[in-house]
Amino acid sequence: MKRIVAFLICVWALNPTQASVVDTIQTFSSSMQKNIKSVVITPDSYTTAKELPVVYLLHGYSGNYSNWIKKVKELEIAADQYNLIIVCPDGGFGSWYWDSPVDSASKYETYISDELVKSIDAKYKTIKNRKGRAITGLSMGGHGALYLAFKHQDVFGAAGSMSGGVDIRPFPNNWDMAKRLGTYAEQPERWEKNTVINMLNLLTPDSLAIIIDCGTGDFFYPVNKNLHEQLLYRNIPHDFISRPGAHTWPYWTNAVKFQLLFMSNYFNAI
Repeated sequence: MKRIVAFLICVWALNPTQASVVDTIQTFSSSMQKNIKSVVITPDSYTTAKELPVVYLLHGYSGNYSNWIKKVKELEIAADQYNLIIVCPDGGFGSWYWDSPVDSASKYETYISDELVKSIDAKYKTIKNRKGRAITGLSMGGHGALYLAFKHQDVFGAAGSMSGGVDIRPFPNNWDMAKRLGTYAEQPERWEKNTVINMLNLLTPDSLAIIIDCGTGDFFYPVNKNLHEQLLYRNIPHDFISRPGAHTWPYWTNAVKFQLLFMSNYFNAI
């Protein structure tokens, strides 16, 4: 593991000339009747490329579309290195990337998996099928990435999670989830239905390329370890990474490098 980390750091550091382009765009959500911002990173090869794969990178609770590019400038290098487009959309303050049955103004499943993907495909030179799309994210966004990919395997071919809240049930009073689903006490069926750990029936072996990463000191580590074990039980191939670390940006800055390498390998194998 230490050698892999060192290799990735060296590769990312050896490209001092960042030629990728970082834009902030707005796309209109018909389901929520508003414009939503996203950061879009295109590689240096974009002007001459025919079509490129896209990685959708989701932020966490209380974050926004700009978090990733402000915290991890190496994303600009990664877009060039792996020759792909990175899209960092705004997912709301605490949407958890659901179509909320409680809040009609929070329809982020529809927005990310349908409206945004169609807008990006219309505006950019993308591979316009699941083989050219991957999705990942941190914390709330890790939950969101797996949730959306599990439900929309016709849209995404690969999915990842970094420190993801992959089982929401141990946290009934946290992070505005009750505002989106109703309380766990009053709406237990919604919580059971909308937590990633209970959605594994949607998967079959090799139907989706999956990578999960969580630090051993993270409060989400037990639920991620359980998800890993449940995937093993069901013979669902996946990568699972755990190493010392907590729910912090230094951990995610490292973790996203493994995620993008995984996604690049997926795209190149198609």
